[in-house]
Amino acid sequence: MPLSITLAEAKGFLRVADAAEDALVGLLVDAAEARVAAATGLALTPASPAPLRLAVLRLVAHAYEHRDDSEPPPNLVEAWLAPYREARL
Repeated sequence: MPLSITLAEAKGFLRVADAAEDALVGLLVDAAEARVAAATGLALTPASPAPLRLAVLRLVAHAYEHRDDSEPPPNLVEAWLAPYREARL
């Protein structure tokens, strides 16, 4: 179940109007949120900072648009995540 982005928000971002792809979009949101949470060590919520929520949406959009190929996600997302990563020594 998505934590920071609702299915409706993701569908609006993707411009998907019908319910035929709800299961796929929900799966992509779950995967994107897991990636962002793992990269930052933060639990995502609807009140998460905008850059983290936008990173989730961009990862969802990329995965949705490129589901038939193996193109890696855009590096732009990593820049949005960087300020929220814990510094490691």
